[in-house]
Amino acid sequence: MTFSRLTIAFLLCFTAQVFSQTARIQGIILNDNNEPIEGVTVVADTDKTSSNSNGYYLLKIPANQEITVRFTHITKKVYQIKVKLSPNEVFEFNPVLKSDEEQLSEVILNSRSRKRLEGAIAIDPVVIRKIPGANAGVENIIKSFGSVSSNNELSTQYSVRGGSYDENLVYVNEIEVYRPFLVRSGQQEGLSFTNSDMVQNVEFYAGGFQSKYGDKMSSVLDITYRTPTKFGASAEGSFLGGSASVEAVSPNQKWSFLTGVRYRDNSLFVNSQETETNFRPTFADVQTYVVFRPSSKWEHSFLGNIAQNQYRNEPIFRQTNFGTIDDPIALVIDYEGNENVQYNTTFGAFKSIFKPTENLNFRFIASAYHAVEQEYFDILAGYGYGDVNTNIGSNNLGEVEYVTRIGNQLTHARNDLDGLIVNFETKATYRILDKEGKGNKHLFDFGIKYTREDFRDRLVEYEVIDSAGFSMAPPNLDIIRNDQPYTSFEGPLVPFQSVRATNFVQVDRYSGYLQYGNRMKWGSTDVTFNTGARFHQWSVSGENINSSTQQTVSPRAQFSFKPAWKRDMLFRLSGGFYHQPPFYREMRAPNGQVNPDVKAQESIHLVASHDYSFKMWQRPFRLTSEVFYKWISDVNTFTVDNVRIRYAANNNAEAYAKGFDMRLNGEFVPGTESWFTFGYLKTEENIDNRGFIARPTDQRLKFGILFQDYMEKIPNVKVYINLVYSTGLPGGSPSYADPYVFQNRLNDYRRADVGFSYVFTEGNQNRPDGHWLKRFKDLSAGLEIFNLFNNQNSITNTWVRDTFTSRQFGVPNYLTTRVFNLKFTARI
Repeated sequence: MTFSRLTIAFLLCFTAQVFSQTARIQGIILNDNNEPIEGVTVVADTDKTSSNSNGYYLLKIPANQEITVRFTHITKKVYQIKVKLSPNEVFEFNPVLKSDEEQLSEVILNSRSRKRLEGAIAIDPVVIRKIPGANAGVENIIKSFGSVSSNNELSTQYSVRGGSYDENLVYVNEIEVYRPFLVRSGQQEGLSFTNSDMVQNVEFYAGGFQSKYGDKMSSVLDITYRTPTKFGASAEGSFLGGSASVEAVSPNQKWSFLTGVRYRDNSLFVNSQETETNFRPTFADVQTYVVFRPSSKWEHSFLGNIAQNQYRNEPIFRQTNFGTIDDPIALVIDYEGNENVQYNTTFGAFKSIFKPTENLNFRFIASAYHAVEQEYFDILAGYGYGDVNTNIGSNNLGEVEYVTRIGNQLTHARNDLDGLIVNFETKATYRILDKEGKGNKHLFDFGIKYTREDFRDRLVEYEVIDSAGFSMAPPNLDIIRNDQPYTSFEGPLVPFQSVRATNFVQVDRYSGYLQYGNRMKWGSTDVTFNTGARFHQWSVSGENINSSTQQTVSPRAQFSFKPAWKRDMLFRLSGGFYHQPPFYREMRAPNGQVNPDVKAQESIHLVASHDYSFKMWQRPFRLTSEVFYKWISDVNTFTVDNVRIRYAANNNAEAYAKGFDMRLNGEFVPGTESWFTFGYLKTEENIDNRGFIARPTDQRLKFGILFQDYMEKIPNVKVYINLVYSTGLPGGSPSYADPYVFQNRLNDYRRADVGFSYVFTEGNQNRPDGHWLKRFKDLSAGLEIFNLFNNQNSITNTWVRDTFTSRQFGVPNYLTTRVFNLKFTARI
């Protein structure tokens, strides 16, 4: 495949990179008494190592190949396994070497088989770090999947198969993590919790997931941070900020730590938008992951994070051109005032793992999350319509010649939130291997969890609109309509929108799960199934709140069938009940009052999947297709303004979501993984039996391409592309409008982010020892182009009235334009 042909493919929207592909197998080698063995030789092809005094070993092996690993010791029987690992994967295997009986001649292990059976999408950490995006990281990759929608590149939030942003579970090392509550704009989101420099494995479930995952309705993002095995460090810098990480282990291999520091500045994107502003953002965090292994049976770890997100904005001027070619119009706004927003969070979690035997383990987890958030702003906007020069021969073509001032808007907020969430959890897993020792014949999982949530929340915000010298009344049908200047208005002068509330709320939750998995033969077909159930009980209390207690039970099941066909095909069926007990924000109504009686939303999932693995051009490929249907009752309806969600805090609706996802991934270029995705979705809701209408997340079509390549004649040059196209979401109408009257949609979302990187360490294996580049795992510099084709994507509309207050115009709020970024990366 020549670069010229790939250039044509690039114009059709794909390209990217290649790197050396390796994986690691590590663990502790034990004897019959579960004591560590020193001096065991571990060999895979031409690579070998030996275990230390603690029985610990680490061996690098080629990825995407079936490799035989042999464990030999002068006093023990030979032990061997076959493994096939994905790039950069770390597989933990703790063999027991016996001296009094023959070992199994061969154990087949394939880390991808479990993910394939469970329907998980595995994401390579290298891809996460390399693929360009306005908010690069795990979420940037997830947004390329057909089942995921997000029309704001500055936000890490996403919707899955018609669910809201709050319906997605995120775990790091089995610990649930949270995000700030008051965020209302993608510009205010500096960093997601997940630090890409610390990631080892990422698995994503788009629906029909197992009972061991928590009580939310849409998806699961399961992330594992890596445990270091030797010293390493990395650094990255660009116009958008930078990051650094360091990792090390103690000489006895009992202690290890991994620490990452990140800083981000979104002013490069915000300055490309239409609003002229003095913008001073500061987004920074520090994360650390410490592991202590006192023995082969115990492992203790600590995961901590401190994040400070400060958003200071002083808007000055904005001009947005809209209308038609024959009748162009410009919205011109002069601003006064400023916005000061802070989201400061602290998170800490302790986890202990106890393995009394090879087949039984217990996990004990305690975590705490503390968020202190504030939104303070006073912004006065004087707006008007401008006449645009349409004279083709004029030097001022396209410029505003005359502005008619028609109104003012004052927005004010003094919102404070202090939230503390504490969790205590115990989990256990017990497995029984089949007779051949090749996999789990029986698998039992159990867990129980207690959560305490304490929120102190003050809401004080209002909006006053003056148009043509008259104060606009709120959009409420119960008051006299404002028809000035034709009819005098005799009602009270009140803000257009106003919220004032103070809430002190405590929630106690008890939840748990029990599930069982098995593998069997049905004729010549391999059948794997997992069944289980979750329970959840929560009690809401607080000042001036009537205490309320509710319970849910959620049975779930997953089945996979692999016929003994010549073609490698797998079929999956999954489903069950998925409840989402309300979190604090879901209990808070638009007027700021808390309703403790909000029920858990209930969803019934039905998912049918087909998985086909095959070879093309002598390289591995995989085609996955899924059909899904969700019926949702007791729906807590919501509106979305940018990324801010306002819930109705009642259960007066029912809804459904149905669709189809397809993903083709494989090595279109040798040694690299790329994919093409397609998604179709239709989701509607019926509010108070008024009939079904589109939900705010009804994104009908979605196409995504993530492609990696390199220049054939200059292999040091890597090329990446991340392309997304999706049809417009509902959201073109005012957030306060009756959705049955306004069903406007935003324009289609089109975006292409491209990256070019020169890798100085390419071909390091051919360089002589002592060469200065040998000390680096990766040393590269590159250029990123965001929104390559400079598409004008919008996230919401600004609604303004004309001089006579009789018409409203929806003026698009455009997202980022084309932006260039330089990037430097170093890893040792």
